[in-house]
Parts: sequence; structure tokens; C-alpha cells
Amino acid sequence: MGPRGNRLLPILLALVAAAGPAPWSVAGDERAVAEVSGAPEGVVWVAQLSDLHFSVHHPERAYDFRRYVGPALAMVNPDLVFITGDLTEGKSKDLLTMKQNEVEWMEYSSTMKDVIESSKLPRKKFYDLRGNHDSFGVPVSGGDYDFYEKYSINANLRRQGRVQSITLENNGRKHLFVGFDSTMEIGLRGPTNLFGHPTDKQLIELDQSLSQWDTDFNKAPVTKITVGHFPMSFSALTESGKNIKDVFLKHSLAAYLCGHLHTRFGKNLKRYYHRATQEPSLYEHYYQSNMHQGYAIPSAEENCSEAAAPVEEFWEWEIGDWKRSRSMRILAIDDGFVSFTDIDFRLGSKSVIILATFPLDSRFMQRTSAPRDFKCHAMGASTFDTVRALVFSRHEIVTVSAKIYDSRPGNLEVVFDSEMKRVSANDSRGDMYLIPWNWRAFADPSPDRYWLQIEAMDITGDISVSQLRPFSVNGLFAEVNWTWKEFFVMGIQWASVYHPALQCVLALIFTLLLVPRASVVLLKDQQSVYTYLRADGGQYTSLKYLLGGFIWLFVELSRMVLVWSLLLVYIIYLLVFPWFSGHPVTEDSSLASMTFRGWALKSGTKTFHAGTPDVMVIVLPHLCFVVLPMIAILAAMAAERIAFREHYLSQSGKKKDDPHQKSRREVGRDSLWSGRWIRKILIAFCLVVLWKHWKLCRALMKAFAMDPLLHSPVLFYFIPALMAFAVYRTSSI
Repeated sequence: MGPRGNRLLPILLALVAAAGPAPWSVAGDERAVAEVSGAPEGVVWVAQLSDLHFSVHHPERAYDFRRYVGPALAMVNPDLVFITGDLTEGKSKDLLTMKQNEVEWMEYSSTMKDVIESSKLPRKKFYDLRGNHDSFGVPVSGGDYDFYEKYSINANLRRQGRVQSITLENNGRKHLFVGFDSTMEIGLRGPTNLFGHPTDKQLIELDQSLSQWDTDFNKAPVTKITVGHFPMSFSALTESGKNIKDVFLKHSLAAYLCGHLHTRFGKNLKRYYHRATQEPSLYEHYYQSNMHQGYAIPSAEENCSEAAAPVEEFWEWEIGDWKRSRSMRILAIDDGFVSFTDIDFRLGSKSVIILATFPLDSRFMQRTSAPRDFKCHAMGASTFDTVRALVFSRHEIVTVSAKIYDSRPGNLEVVFDSEMKRVSANDSRGDMYLIPWNWRAFADPSPDRYWLQIEAMDITGDISVSQLRPFSVNGLFAEVNWTWKEFFVMGIQWASVYHPALQCVLALIFTLLLVPRASVVLLKDQQSVYTYLRADGGQYTSLKYLLGGFIWLFVELSRMVLVWSLLLVYIIYLLVFPWFSGHPVTEDSSLASMTFRGWALKSGTKTFHAGTPDVMVIVLPHLCFVVLPMIAILAAMAAERIAFREHYLSQSGKKKDDPHQKSRREVGRDSLWSGRWIRKILIAFCLVVLWKHWKLCRALMKAFAMDPLLHSPVLFYFIPALMAFAVYRTSSI
């Protein structure tokens, strides 16, 4: 094709795009473009809230939302507002029955109307996504129980489909935001509705939405951000085994914003993902031990004349909940650099909000290429030449200053303190302040040596400061360690862990039951292990008692043939038959049965399983905190019976005139056995297990509207009956 054809090709493609939908567009995937006005060049900012949990039993949540969020949004004036799921609570007062409550949805709709009016923001700037609480007991999308489709902002604005996108343009830069709903197609009732369940179709839509500007002829820089409800650790694989993480890595997102976990698990629920050059280890499919795992510092000998290798990475930033923490996040993109600040309204409203946009917080820097940018000036010198911050205030700001502290002396010592200047020619949407600095003076191999804080004073004399945060102009990450709670919910990939964990627990149970029984049958050992353990002296005495005592418990259990057989039958039942039957969606829905593979639901003549791995919240606790303790306690009771019999026979065989005077230890031991205190303690442990079992059973009966006499006789009544029988069997010698 000649030069003339080359000039016509872009025009023809543009006409094709204008004539109809792009060939890669997917039905229901809406895309929009908005020009940002009234903001500093190259800067946009958005707000995020999550897990509102508006409840008829807790009206203060909606009251505080009206009171604080509306005025805060009016002050910040964001380009977009995302509410990432769990808009309503959907739970009874005792937290056991989980279903949609239309009154809560009416309260949500009314509250959002008031917030939109008080913030003076256009309604189209608000995007509210569905969370798992918003799908409790919803059998079909758009049906009578789907109040999200009736009261949500997205539904009222006719935003169809589970993938939504909008692009903000400012000063030639594009900022692509893609929201997606990965809640279950059939909204099971809790607690078996805990995970996000993306489908293959949804991943295709998500991939296409994220790539919509990849063929842009202008080649404008694009910053990509996704928003959703479920974190990666609580997102299941698709039907074909695909992972949503791979889509995010492919497009090198700046960040994925989510909710779901709440701040009760910690405040550092953040995780960095990076595509490693080598094949990931097996364990990396199941857990990540720290926030930055997989990040490798680039080589110092990197050649700036060569093209940079493509980077596949993204940050996952979970936000605190509104339910208890009253959290709201402001996220800004400044020339491609993403930063955020979280606001806590538990102590009241805020008159000033400060968000430093450069330099970035070295704990949560979003680009692996940052060290190369520092060395090769890939971003341009102007990007590094100023310290920048957005300041939002209800009153006129008098002064803003930037302070940099050096932590090397052992305490924070001020090394930079200068007043910042407001960027001119911007309106009341938000004020950008900046100050030139010699950034080369702060280059340091330590990513957390220098700390930045912005201080602002308004016309009333009130002084506000930003969060103190470390920075690294070298582009190096500062390490942040998770607490155990944070690792438990953020570091473990629960959808992948469920089946290996289930197999390990079952293997342990069968080992405890079958191996001792096999040793008794095959070795024809009729002599009590207790006699061997009573032998004095010998080498490795401590190890003998520890290992031998453990074996002894389960050997004696296997000799109680009837109790042992009932236990084995019960475990086989849990593998083969339904655990119970109930109403997994609504009270008037058809009965369905639940196994460790999920709920067996019928669609026409076909049966499929739903709620995997969500059922793990029932299966693993029942096996680990009820079944395993029950086996251990029954084994201990069987062993105690044998030990007491040996003690009784040894005492009855002694002569009354035995001149041997017992030691204090022997007297105490005789008192312990004569009162059978060990057995009494074990019976107390039985009551604890039964109490735990009853709590689980009661929760299941309420959650799934079950009749315990008809729908769950084996699961509910076997364990109490077996324990009572075992106590009776071990009462005599």
C-alpha cells in the first residue's frame, strides 16, 4: 500500500468504529470516556468506599454516611466515586439468617440520593458494585429477590453487564478504570457465599476492556486501574482453571482496588504481584509469605541505551470497611504515579485532606521500572524536580509546607522544610501545591531513610498534617511485614488451598484410625502398650513416652471395636453422602444437599455443584475443630480406661501388711487414679466439643432454614450420640 493508502487507513478505521461497535466489543460491557476539567494538568483523583453494610439493626451506619461522606466528597470533588460492594448487610439480628432485605436497600437508595445532593456531584460519577452480601439468596439476576437491580446506582443508570469501564482524559493522558462484578451467578446464602467466582466469559470481557486503548494511534500514556469487591486471596478459578491474576499481570495494572476483608484483620492488607522470569515455585500457587514477594531489585549495570524489558505487575490495595472503621480512600494519579490516602471518620469529619502525589510512598510504589526511571530519567527530569501534593480544604489555605526527615540518626531529624506554592490556573476542584527540590541529594540505597510529611494551615489557624511516609527517589521498595492475621487473609490463596487442606485433614483422620487398627490385627498384639510404657529405665525415655504415649492412645481406641467402627463409618459417610439438606437460596426454593464439593443444584435435568470452595467455611472447621478433637478425646478415654484397670489390678494385688511406705508422688498418683480425675477432665473436653458442634449446627439450621429432624440427622446427632456411648463404654473397667 502506498503513502496515500497509509494516510487513509486511520480514517477508514475511525469510520468503521463510528459506524458500529468495535469488533472486539462484548455485549453488556459499557465503555465511556470523560474529559477532566478544572484539575491540574495530568492529574486526576477518585474516591473509594467499601463494605457499607447498611442494616436495619444498625441505622448509625447510614446516618454517619450521610453526615460525613457527602460533605467530604463536596470538599474533595473527585472525578469518580467507587463503592466496591457489600452495600447492605443482608443478615438477621443474630447474624445467622442471611438473605436480602428490601428495607435496607431502600435505605441505601435514600442515603445515596442525599449524599449525591449534598456533594453536588453528578450521579454518573458514582459506580456501585455488588458484593457477596448483596447477592445472599438471589436465585437469578434481575429476579424478585435481586434488589441490587432495583436500587443500585449502576442499575438505575442502565449500566448493563458485569464489566464496566470509564476513561478519564487529562492533558493527553488516559486513565482507564474498569470495574467488575465476580459475585456468584446464583447467590447462595451465607456462609457458603464468601468467594468471588469470575467466569471465563467475564475474564474475556475484562481483558478486552483493559486493552481498549492498546491500539490507540496517538499512543497516549494509559494508566490502568481495576476495582472489584473480592481480593485475589478470595477469588476462585474459572471453570477452565484460569486465574484473574493473569489478566491483571498481562496489562500491568497500576492497582487493583478491592474490599471484603475489613480492617479487623489489619491495616496492611496490600499485596504486590510481579511476573517472575523463572518458573514460580509450587508453594507460590498457594501462598505468598510477605507483601513484596517476587520483587527483584534491577541490576545496577542496566544499560539505559537498550529498550526496557516489558514489566508485568500490579498492586492489590484493600480498603478498610465503612461498617466499623468508617474508612474512605482518596486515590490520585499524577503523571502516571499512583498514590492514595485513607481517611478515618470515626473521630468526626475532616476539614482538610492532604495527599502527597510525589515522591511516592516507597512501601507501595506501583512500578518495577522506577529504579530504571531514576537512573535513565525515563520519566523526564520535570517529574523528579518537584515535591507535589493535593490539598482539599473547607476553608482557605494560608500556607502549605513540605518537611523531609532523615531517620538515619536514630530519630527523625528535619533536613528539608520549605513552603510550597499553589499551582495557578486551577479552579476549586482541588489545589495542587509544589516545591522544587534537589532530589539527587536524597538518593540513598535505603528505601526508608527519608520520610515526607506535608503540613497545611487554613485561614482559621488550624494545622493539618499528612501521614508520615517513607520515600525513595531511587525507586526501591521499603519492606512491610504482615501480621499473622494479615497473612492469613491476604497471603494465602484460599481457593487453591482448600482441596490440599481437605486431603491432608482426611489423610490424618484415616491414619489415626486405620494404622493403629492394622497394627493390632496384623501383629496380633494382645499386650497393652501401657505395660511397656510403665517399664522403668531404658534409653531415650522422654522420646519413648512422647511417641509411645501417642501411639498408645489410638491403639486402645482401635481395640474398642464398636466405637472405632462407628467413627470409621461416620468419616466414610462424610465422603460419600450429603452432609445435610437445606434451602441454599431462599426459604421457598427447592431443597438441595451439600457435600464437601459444594451444593448440588439442579438445572433442568442436570445437576451441578456450586459454592466451591465457599463450603470450606463449614467443612474444614467441622473436621478440624469437631471431628479431630472428638477422635483424640475418645482415644484418650479408651487409654484412660486401660490405665485405670492396670492401676486397679496392681493395687488390689498388694498385701495389706506391705511394709513399703509410699512416697508423696505415689500417694498423689494413687489419688489421681482412684478419683478418675483424668476421665472427668476428658468428659469436660467432650462437653466443649459438643458445644462447638452445637454452635455449628445451630448456625446451619438458621442459615439454610433446615428442619433438623428431616434434613440432617446424621451430621447433627451422630457425634453427641457417639460421645455419650463412648463415655458409657469407658465407665467400667
